[in-house]
Amino acid sequence: MPTPPSAFRELTDPIPHPVVQAPMAGGASCPELAAAVGEAGGLGFLAAGYKTPQAMAEEIGRLRRLTDRPFGVNLFLPQPATADAAAVDAYRAHLAGEAARYGVEPGGTEGPGDDAWEEKLAILLADPVPLVSFTFGCPSRQVLERFAAAGTRTMVTATSVAEARAAQEAGADAVCLQGIEAGGHRGTHQDDPSAGTCGGTGLLTLLAQVREAVRLPIVASGGLMRGGQIAAVLAAGATAAQLGTAFLVTPESGAHPLHKRAMTDPAFDRTELTRAFSGRPARGLVNRFIREHGPYAPAAYPQVHRLTAGLRKAAAGAGDPQAMALWAGQGHRLARELAAGDLVEVLVAELDAAREALA
Repeated sequence: MPTPPSAFRELTDPIPHPVVQAPMAGGASCPELAAAVGEAGGLGFLAAGYKTPQAMAEEIGRLRRLTDRPFGVNLFLPQPATADAAAVDAYRAHLAGEAARYGVEPGGTEGPGDDAWEEKLAILLADPVPLVSFTFGCPSRQVLERFAAAGTRTMVTATSVAEARAAQEAGADAVCLQGIEAGGHRGTHQDDPSAGTCGGTGLLTLLAQVREAVRLPIVASGGLMRGGQIAAVLAAGATAAQLGTAFLVTPESGAHPLHKRAMTDPAFDRTELTRAFSGRPARGLVNRFIREHGPYAPAAYPQVHRLTAGLRKAAAGAGDPQAMALWAGQGHRLARELAAGDLVEVLVAELDAAREALA
């Protein structure tokens, strides 16, 4: 395996364990979770997606007060204005029954698709953090060079060989490689409506392909719940493993209690990729909302996200997980209700045991 570029190695050398807590937008990846993972020897992450620039800055401040360990912040790339307005309006009409059920109106769909990109960049460049990762695209070389000049390492989420190559060509320090098993949104650089929601490559196959195509260090992500799986991706050439669903049920996670309980509830026995909640393919526990509305949801992000936001909030307030976005990876039934620091320790013990068995 090629030696990782020094910039990324400088970040990871102080981190004892190859365990990265995934940035889960929507509240799960809060400062308390990131701090607990960092204190246990892993790498914690904050998710800036959907947050205002001020809220992002406040969370960074809270995290710094909780720990002096390295951490990362994840940003969403600006999205092109390609949504079909007629399709969005049709989906709004389709959701009329949900609006009546919960006594709320579907949300407005107008607004920028950049997730306050420039404002968040300005904050992170003025007050640098150790690592910034990117989802839904690859920043320009100029943006990555500005972060490098500020002393911040960069990582780009990729779901294919072509996307990993784009990250390398742009000058990223590492790639977060996301297999089809991963929970939450697919981090594709472009959302192709003609591709549907069924395409994608499993993590181990994708990892082998990308290892032969790029020289960057790879953080592997997708369905990882046990230390033995971490050992497998490290043996296949990854530098570290990123886990989201495994940390979602920890007490430090900011996920809704209904979401946490659903992870191991026998009523939710499988996951599926759907556009139902956001307009972009995302993997979640199959509930009534996905079954009834998934087939009709257009490829329109973030318009559909805005459209369903009030419905999802009302469902949570009513204690009804059947209309909540219960993002989860394929390994969700393996979730363990441990404190985040304890979970890191268990994962590392399992990793060591797997390595000894292989040796």
